[in-house]
Amino acid sequence: MNKRHPKSWNEIKTNDSWSIFKIMGEFVNGYEKMSQIGPSISIFGSARTKKDHKYYLLAKEIAVSIVENGYGVITGGGPGIMEAANKGAREANGKSVGLCIELPFEKKESDNIYIDHDKKIDFDYFFVRKVMFMKYAQGFVVMPGGFGTLDELFEAITLIQTTKIEKFPIILVGTSFWSGLIDWIKEILMENNKTVSNKDMCIFHIVDKKEEVIKILEAFHNDYGLSPNF
Repeated sequence: MNKRHPKSWNEIKTNDSWSIFKIMGEFVNGYEKMSQIGPSISIFGSARTKKDHKYYLLAKEIAVSIVENGYGVITGGGPGIMEAANKGAREANGKSVGLCIELPFEKKESDNIYIDHDKKIDFDYFFVRKVMFMKYAQGFVVMPGGFGTLDELFEAITLIQTTKIEKFPIILVGTSFWSGLIDWIKEILMENNKTVSNKDMCIFHIVDKKEEVIKILEAFHNDYGLSPNF
């Protein structure tokens, strides 16, 4: 069994202070590159989704439609749903952005090949990467996924709920996948414990077809301008 080497408090404080500069560097690099890309939609979903799965194929179709409607596509740069979205954006000759994260259990080669070479940004810190998703997205399309997808989804909902960022469309794709979670939120959080309100439930939409995704995006941005969210 591996044991972590104990560090003194002085070592920890020193490392924490120097890490600030690395964090700042990631923010500066991310802001500079993302600000040049223009209006884009972030697409989230599982890295484990296979190429022949219906949600992989649907994510690709949605990305194509998003590009055809004038947006770029932002993903986490990995395989699965992220690869499908970048692939769709590439095939539609649109902007294909990958916000890639280094993970200890994944090889660097896990980044998908459909990201534009000048729009691939590498991160060490999840929280910096999530800021880029939030700040520069004109909408979230959330395909079925795991803990990472849920993390990004609920952070966006929370920031909109608390008005810390401007509202933008959050679209959950796959009624059969999301309905159990939504039923639990309605019954346990909203009805039984009053920890969320009816108004909060209007922050997101649930759809099954690419046409519904585009309709929601168009309806929202006909009323609101395209700009960074904070």
